[in-house]
Amino acid sequence: METLELLLRHVVDASIICFEFVGVFVIILAGLRGIRDYIKKNPQIRLNLATGMALGLEFKLGSEILRTVIVRELSEIATVAAIIVLRAALTFLIHWEIKVEKADDEEMKEASR
Repeated sequence: METLELLLRHVVDASIICFEFVGVFVIILAGLRGIRDYIKKNPQIRLNLATGMALGLEFKLGSEILRTVIVRELSEIATVAAIIVLRAALTFLIHWEIKVEKADDEEMKEASR
């Protein structure tokens, strides 16, 4: 039984690192794309940046959820729960921003017709 628990811990630890890495990589790419869009004066810069950040945060949120599998102490659970709540709130706000930006884009397209 201890061997399975140790195996689970290694798999979860490796998965957490992978999810964190992918999340950071996606956010960096979104930021670089945002810089490029700013230079090119792309009107969809905010939408593109928000979408990339939301995707990156989803990966990071996934890593925090995986982290709940291996926590053993109440203080660790509280810390992980607080991080999950903060990241979920950020994700919610970014998705709200995406919705607003899409609605604004639709209004601009309708107005230009």
